[in-house]
Amino acid sequence: MKFFIATDHAGVAIKPNIIEMLKQRGHEVVDLGPQNADRVDYPDYAHKVCLQVLSEPNTQGILICGSGIGMSLAANKNIGIRAALCHDAYTASMARAHNDANVLCFGERIVGLGVAESIIDAWCAGVFEGGRHALRVEKIEL
Repeated sequence: MKFFIATDHAGVAIKPNIIEMLKQRGHEVVDLGPQNADRVDYPDYAHKVCLQVLSEPNTQGILICGSGIGMSLAANKNIGIRAALCHDAYTASMARAHNDANVLCFGERIVGLGVAESIIDAWCAGVFEGGRHALRVEKIEL
């Protein structure tokens, strides 16, 4: 799978570990910034990732900020993006299975590296179930 990843200044410290984790699992990763902890505005990076996910079929996004809340709010302003704020493996699994989420959001200040690893593993293993869930997902973009 191909992932586009970005953070704001509050998520940049964990990003190298997440990128390495994904690469070790055989995924392609494109880092859309930032490259340091200088203050930036999270909506700018959320939109960068979302535009790439929308322009390249069968790709996923990962957005990290302090809590994950800001990134998820900004990402979901993009029609066609279903960004899910996940705090554990269960929420990541359900986001993929029931919501066909295409952007994973989490907070560096909320989850540690071990939990982030379990979130990513559950996300990558997740498959959209379709069926009754597809009807609900269609209603999101009304």
